[in-house]
Amino acid sequence: MKQIVSNRIPIEVDPARFFGVQDANLRLLEDFFEDVKLVGRDRELLIEGPGPEVNRLLEVIGVMLHRLKGRDGFTGEELKILLEESERERAVPDNYQDLTVLLTNKKRRIYPRTAGQYQYLQAVENNDIVMSIGPAGTGKTYLAVAMAVKALSARQVQRIVLARPAVEAGESLGFLPGDMKEKIDPYLRPLYDALMEMIPPERLHKQLESHTIEVLPLAFMRGRNLNNSFVILDEAQNTTPTQMKMFLTRLGVNSQAIVTGDITQVDLPAEVTSGLIHIQEILMSVEGIAFIYLTEKDVVRHRLVRAILRAYQDRGL
Repeated sequence: MKQIVSNRIPIEVDPARFFGVQDANLRLLEDFFEDVKLVGRDRELLIEGPGPEVNRLLEVIGVMLHRLKGRDGFTGEELKILLEESERERAVPDNYQDLTVLLTNKKRRIYPRTAGQYQYLQAVENNDIVMSIGPAGTGKTYLAVAMAVKALSARQVQRIVLARPAVEAGESLGFLPGDMKEKIDPYLRPLYDALMEMIPPERLHKQLESHTIEVLPLAFMRGRNLNNSFVILDEAQNTTPTQMKMFLTRLGVNSQAIVTGDITQVDLPAEVTSGLIHIQEILMSVEGIAFIYLTEKDVVRHRLVRAILRAYQDRGL
């Protein structure tokens, strides 16, 4: 028999912001924690339910209260991501860092360093298309390239195709010095950097020459039919809905795709919808497509990067 516990939590922010419009946030929490009952009264939240579930809920509420301080509100979408993160951390095994994806040229082991990264890799193993959404420094692109190289090395696919929109270049490409390759290469450099860590230089050079591995601007993918391929679209927040549709419909037989991006760093004109944001509205429930949301907890760069992301998030930026 489950032990039922009760808690009274003081709400130290504006209750309307915490509870949501017509208590929408409370309903989301109750739907997620099915065995827990929530009642909001003025500046207090009454919680009743099984001990383990209540403990998990208290962790979520603590994060909500922290994020609401100094902010205008907490959207339903933000709460859904927070709840997914809570579920993800419960489902991840304690020894998840023992998983080795690949060894670099210097024999350094590539492995999931956070619970979110482990969930990301599991999604890639179990789905044909994975949408990896999260802030800078969470390993979205690096792990995607590692999984692609692993698949190519195991002969699960015959080629790797890595694409990026060259949005930053815009219409100024024609004014940059050099031929088209020289104009585009700076925008593709992060993909080359990852490949050079994972594949010996001579082999990488041959694979690039033979087009076993292609690194190209997204626009160059129009009209392609990619069979037996591992395809990655990086910086996908800078695609339009039409470009996103074009990319996803390139996928052929025995192919797999990873789409990565940070929806807080869109460089498109204000009036243009991001294809990565749009895709969440129409493909979230499609079987075989997984959405993975990484957060500042998954940042594996300098320790201050996580603090910087949190500071911006606390100000709604």
